[in-house]
Amino acid sequence: MDIKQKLAMRKLIKKLESIRGRHTELVSVYIPAGYDMIKIIQHLQQEQGTASNIKDANTRNNVIDSLERMIRHLRLYKQTPPNGLAVFSGNASDHPSKVVIEVWSIEPPEPLNFRLYRCDQTFMLDPLKEMMEHKHVYGLIVLDRRDASIGVLKGNVIKEIASTASNVPGKAKTGGQSAMRYARIRLEMKKEFFKRVGELANQAFLTMKDLKGILVGGPVPTKDEFVDGDYLNNELKKKIVAMQDLSYTGDFGLQELVDKSKEVLAKEDITKEKKVVNEFFEVLRKEPGRVAYGKAEVNTALEMGAVDKLLLSENLPEEELEELQEKGEKLGAEVHIISIDTMEGGQIKGLGGYAAILRYSLK
Repeated sequence: MDIKQKLAMRKLIKKLESIRGRHTELVSVYIPAGYDMIKIIQHLQQEQGTASNIKDANTRNNVIDSLERMIRHLRLYKQTPPNGLAVFSGNASDHPSKVVIEVWSIEPPEPLNFRLYRCDQTFMLDPLKEMMEHKHVYGLIVLDRRDASIGVLKGNVIKEIASTASNVPGKAKTGGQSAMRYARIRLEMKKEFFKRVGELANQAFLTMKDLKGILVGGPVPTKDEFVDGDYLNNELKKKIVAMQDLSYTGDFGLQELVDKSKEVLAKEDITKEKKVVNEFFEVLRKEPGRVAYGKAEVNTALEMGAVDKLLLSENLPEEELEELQEKGEKLGAEVHIISIDTMEGGQIKGLGGYAAILRYSLK
């Protein structure tokens, strides 16, 4: 999904979630890609006939009118859009004595592979919400001789989901047989530790939907011994896409692992986001006149047509995001909606949610 699609989808979902039917009178229809639009219209006409049997007069009229509005809307389409269509119709009025039947439709960002008709007190929005979620997930494993952390990278969010300590003691300083016995004990404890880490990773990742790859990090030779050993499921081993030398475990280690794997993650949202935010602060450091931040400064720069890259925090009001995105695109600027779930996102939020890299200095 591009920015425009994301904003349109988010705005529609928010609007439809705010509507509640007094009875089962809100109509949701999902039309799969390639499906015959005429058949959908015929089905809705049949549902109109069925709705005439509803006992409550208000509900009956609202359902029939909603279906009629939807049928008229669908007749505007010569054929089903390439990705299918999601259509919703119902009484949008929040006044008990007033009826305002409206219809909404959106072509989803990915092809629909199912057909659905539902009449309920709420609109069926789960399929659209699922499309808004990031599909690709990366498993993260960081470990050293002291402890290990298992996490996931989903979209812009890094989350630790499990951890364990090794309890492996440091190397002995004495020699002789005692040292040899101590070394054997350390080796067995290390193997047990690796085994626990492997079990945690297997439990976390084997059934994980949309797992695109696994990143492993830690010092040499700890991470290599773990990967080379018989601790991680063979199917998961095949999904390892990067191994990085790290200094930390825990939250810092997971973050460091993602940062050092930027080439592997080049197409993922978090890498694109980090890159543009870091670029903004680099320009701010070197050429402070070629950046703007804060609502007033950024709007002034937009009015002057000086914005090259526009960075907007995702927690800004929907209407404002949409307005600024359209304004930026008309001026030929790159528009980036920055997540609030990352360190970089927190930096942009701290600037008021508005930042821009300019084509030329305004100071």
